[in-house]
Amino acid sequence: MTNTDNLKKELKRIFGFDNFKGDQESIIRNLMGGHDVFVLMPTGGGKSLCYQLPSLLMDGLAIVVSPLIALMKNQVDVINGISEEDGVAHYLNSSLKKSEIDQVKADISSGKTKLLYVAPESLNKQENVDYFKNVKISFYAIDEAHCISEWGHDFRPEYRKIRESVDQIGRAPIIALTATATDKVRTDILRSLGIEDAVQFKSSFNRPNLYYEVRPKTKNIDKDIVKYIKENPGKSGIIYCLSRKKVEELAEILRANDIKAAAYHAGLDAEVRSHTQDDFLQERIDIIVATIAFGMGIDKPDVRFVIHYDIPKSLEGYYQETGRAGRDGQEGDCIAFYSQKDLKKLEKFMENKPVAEQEIGRQLLQETQAYAESSVCRRKMLLHYFGEEYPKDNCGMCDNCRNPKKKIEGKDALVIVLSAVKALKENFHQEYVVNFVKGFATDDIRDHHHDELEEFAEGSDMDVAIWNPVIRQALLAGYLRKDVENYGILKLTAAGKKYLDNPTSFPIVMDTVFKDDYEEEGDGATSALDLPLKKMLVNLRREIAQKKKLPAYVIFQDLSLDQMATMYPTNLTDLQKIQGVGVGKAKRYGQPFCDLIKKYCEENNIVPTEELRVRTVSNKNKKLKIISNIDRKIPLDDIAVAEGLDFDELLDKLDEIVYSGTKINIDYFLEDVYDEDQIDDIYQYFMESDTDSLDKAYDELDEDYTEEEIRLVRIKFMSEMAN
Repeated sequence: MTNTDNLKKELKRIFGFDNFKGDQESIIRNLMGGHDVFVLMPTGGGKSLCYQLPSLLMDGLAIVVSPLIALMKNQVDVINGISEEDGVAHYLNSSLKKSEIDQVKADISSGKTKLLYVAPESLNKQENVDYFKNVKISFYAIDEAHCISEWGHDFRPEYRKIRESVDQIGRAPIIALTATATDKVRTDILRSLGIEDAVQFKSSFNRPNLYYEVRPKTKNIDKDIVKYIKENPGKSGIIYCLSRKKVEELAEILRANDIKAAAYHAGLDAEVRSHTQDDFLQERIDIIVATIAFGMGIDKPDVRFVIHYDIPKSLEGYYQETGRAGRDGQEGDCIAFYSQKDLKKLEKFMENKPVAEQEIGRQLLQETQAYAESSVCRRKMLLHYFGEEYPKDNCGMCDNCRNPKKKIEGKDALVIVLSAVKALKENFHQEYVVNFVKGFATDDIRDHHHDELEEFAEGSDMDVAIWNPVIRQALLAGYLRKDVENYGILKLTAAGKKYLDNPTSFPIVMDTVFKDDYEEEGDGATSALDLPLKKMLVNLRREIAQKKKLPAYVIFQDLSLDQMATMYPTNLTDLQKIQGVGVGKAKRYGQPFCDLIKKYCEENNIVPTEELRVRTVSNKNKKLKIISNIDRKIPLDDIAVAEGLDFDELLDKLDEIVYSGTKINIDYFLEDVYDEDQIDDIYQYFMESDTDSLDKAYDELDEDYTEEEIRLVRIKFMSEMAN
């Protein structure tokens, strides 16, 4: 066995580092001393060095089990790059051809290869197991070891078979490493690998340089993200989305807004993924939009922000993904967008899974929900989840601590909750306890006859919103604990029993209420609407409409006026950033409105702020194609068929086009299909009407006109008169 006295000298010679970080040296000495080792070390703590250095110093081959094929090549390149010859490190997975596999095995057999990365599927293949039986193994390293646990955030069934393969190949020390694991997951890892007696190293989960924030997810989320990136130009960032479709859509939106971004997910070709990863590492792109398939083992220390477009399925996943920010110890922003709708969506995804898996998934989601909705220090919540207590009440590095909510007295509510848990014999989970104290006699509560207990409905006269925050903060304070093994049922701690005997003040903060306002919040007016200016703009519109003998809505829609009274455009270029104002409309009607707004701003000392207008890409190509086909005078029904639309859907697209300020000419179709007098009658109706409402037009016009005909003539009218 290699002498460990010269470890620092070898560290300097091979990796160029003067000193070990944290527990690295102790971990390596234990592994080289023949002990099984368990390492819980947050991202950026230097886990990979704990097996890379000993693999180069010990006799034999070190096998590293890693879940992500895409990242093995990078790790191998790093090791081969610092060694004197190629082939010191290899990887073995399904991406290799037979000739490449033969070369890997030849290098192993010759003793040249010291470190081999394998996917769990490759390790468990019987032909590989048989091959490794004849190789001297120095140790096994199980990277991303949380994948072994059904309670982990990225469970892989193949990880469960690792111990079986190791027993067949031949016993050697095992080192299991993970950046994130609760006590439950840690126990599961040790048991599954058969290393319950392993020497354990657990680093602090606190990353003091990371700032945590949860924002409500609204319809404007794409705009919020573009704005944030524009305010942080040139900074590297990762944006995580749950679906591949959203990854590709968002990456396209970012590129449309002059942001250097690329998509990354498991459905892309391996070569594309590898190229994208290299572009990110070498700073040819700033932003990666990815599913959770990206980032494990990524060695980029200067990621300045991690954004979660969708709330993750578990706090382990969230913690590991945010851990990719600020690995150099400098600033790192971790922003998650949260909506209860997303939570319900994730619950729905679990419906077809086995019951036990559903139960685990629900518990993990409940913890994520608690983290997102709670108004207490986010760092405190995260560390508590991983079994570590944060001593301060205010970390100064999360949105809740920077904008603290007013505390209210929670003593009476806490006594009611603790009494309820006791009366229920510490045998039920949070939702059951909340229903019990509120006096909601659910079927479950009636079946247990708990509605007959004296403590039932003790909190019925209190604010229903108080119970979840009281329970969450009682868990943080140590008065309650969750029995994870038993589906998260609530138990009284010794401190909780003591509190019941002698209650004292218990200040709490209420949870944040997140409204699901995807539909409520659109591109219309905002709370910054300047009502006096809006009134002046309405009057100006009326004057111009009367002078030009046109309906007022033709000049500008109400929505456009609302945005003008919010964004204060003072020139035609800025005016075109307003919804419904194209180049033609701006030139035709815009100057008097710009002059009015400019004068109003000068008189009221208003400095117009640059409002970010986000270029969208959804349906853009389809609309351009429709306009191009209309320019070529292709019949509208043929265009609809070619674009996979029914005729009504095509008319919807044409409405969007003309109402956004773009001029199109559909005379060729109208003249070919409809009677000229009928077209003139409908056109005249819109010229004299005070509204462009289709329902009103259909009611007021003769029954001889179809809704389709009215819609087409309205499109012609708006295109000619408004644009």
